[in-house]
Amino acid sequence: MMKRQLWSTERIPDQAGRVFVVTGANSGLGLATGRALAAKGGRVILAVRDEAKGRRAAEGMPGAEVRRLDLADLESVRRFAEDLRADGVRPDVLVNNAGVMAPPRTLGAQGHELQFAVNHLGHFALTGLLLDLLADRPNSRVVTVSSLNHRQGRMHFDDLSGERGYAPMRYYNQSKFANAVFGLELHRRLAAAGSPVRSLLAHPGYTATNLQTSAPTGLVKLLFGRLLTPLAQSPEQGALPQLFAATDPEARSGQFIGPGGPGELRGAPTVVRPVPAAEDAGTGRRLWELSERLTGVHYPLPATD
Repeated sequence: MMKRQLWSTERIPDQAGRVFVVTGANSGLGLATGRALAAKGGRVILAVRDEAKGRRAAEGMPGAEVRRLDLADLESVRRFAEDLRADGVRPDVLVNNAGVMAPPRTLGAQGHELQFAVNHLGHFALTGLLLDLLADRPNSRVVTVSSLNHRQGRMHFDDLSGERGYAPMRYYNQSKFANAVFGLELHRRLAAAGSPVRSLLAHPGYTATNLQTSAPTGLVKLLFGRLLTPLAQSPEQGALPQLFAATDPEARSGQFIGPGGPGELRGAPTVVRPVPAAEDAGTGRRLWELSERLTGVHYPLPATD
């Protein structure tokens, strides 16, 4: 286990020649991640829905490139992956960072509940569409960013879109639980296939970002965007777990990296444990099969027992 009190961006190895795709990189954790990787010589592709915001974020970030990606629309995800191939881009690391939190019930382009669509399905599809490119690169990784809220989440398989009973935070928690289940199931399947790609999870603890402050739900905005903000880490601190997962030689596939302080709310990165329900292989298989059906993206990886 890493020495949690010591790890910082200063310990990121030289990333010259490596390509990072970071979703949601125009603000918050994604922007802090992109800046840290670029500062170490990495070529960073900012995968963002709003290209104008992405270009502003890329200013002063050497080696940065902005490409449009709307994770709520699976056709946009496919175009993004196809364009990378057409341009000969071979990513070394995919950081599934983008997210939405606690909107009123909204459906994405394919009719899926927005948080599940953006936070899970879009990233599931993107990972599958880029997996063969990642497999050709040395020390390649997929880092999926979950949340402490995954502990309160579960899969509502009988009402995925909240048609019969939607609550903004309940369905946010579902999406973050899905992130954890996906990252662990991806690890199991990659290991079974003998793939060199690593699948890691990360969470930022309690970090002040516009994910909370821009949340449409008034109570969420008041609680996380105002009342509790003095207790929060900065995005630069909150991004450390995903940066460790993306770059550190000690990071291993299947690990969940989070802050090492009390309650995993803040602190330098360390290995943490997901909620036990997220480790259930049956849940992993069920979510995987459902996600392949809903996205139309089928991975060339075997199912596990």
